[in-house]
Amino acid sequence: MNASQNLKSTRDLNAVDIEMRRDAFGMLADVEVVPETGSTNADLMARLCDLQQALLRVAIHQTAGRGRAGRSWHTVRGGMLTFSLAWRFPQAAHTLMGLPLAVGVAVAEVLNGLGVAVQLKWPNDILRGGKKLAGILIETAAAKDGGTWVVAGVGLNLQVPDRLESEIGRAVADAPWLAQMDRNALMAQLLNALARALDQFQRQGFAAFLPRWNALHAYAGQAVVILDHGQIVQRGIALGVDLAGCLVLQTAHGQASVLAGDVSLRPDDGA
Repeated sequence: MNASQNLKSTRDLNAVDIEMRRDAFGMLADVEVVPETGSTNADLMARLCDLQQALLRVAIHQTAGRGRAGRSWHTVRGGMLTFSLAWRFPQAAHTLMGLPLAVGVAVAEVLNGLGVAVQLKWPNDILRGGKKLAGILIETAAAKDGGTWVVAGVGLNLQVPDRLESEIGRAVADAPWLAQMDRNALMAQLLNALARALDQFQRQGFAAFLPRWNALHAYAGQAVVILDHGQIVQRGIALGVDLAGCLVLQTAHGQASVLAGDVSLRPDDGA
């Protein structure tokens, strides 16, 4: 196999190869891969009424990816891994507090296991070297026969050009080592971990993930500010998260818990 063929093999995602690498948890989900789509999250949300079981949808290229609060997720053709997993929980949506953080734990533990050192930024980002490597978007809908459908979307930077930072106006990270992996093997590892995590969350809730999240907390013990539409609404020392997935701050007036919502966390530069 020549170099160009080897590079091609690392980039060719296909459902059959991913399915062959599933473990007992990964087998709880069907797999489909499409060459291009607007948003894998939007695709699955539109199909929830027809789904019979969990489904992983992977896009080789995504043209209209979304992040929290309606923000756009910028993609580079061939440089990112974009996928969503639809999973039905028997519980009502209000019992799933902390689920986005549990998904972050699952993804981060896979990446750390592959030698890519990452940490978690509350509520839904994965950082490498202080820069955003991956983002998570969780959407929910009531299941017609009871319970809740959850669609967990992940965008993971593998190898992106420097120009992307200037285009989106913030620092981003990538992981060139992962870009050289067989992407079907990488995707299967992520599916297996996510399916295991969602199954565990269904049985044990966020309590099973709380210490794992706090161990990966990027801003533990650091001064941070909480922004809502660009305005500072809270500041303090980040202590970690609680059983509801709220960020706990030590403020000048005591401890305060911050709900995720559409707020953002930033390091406190004292301004």
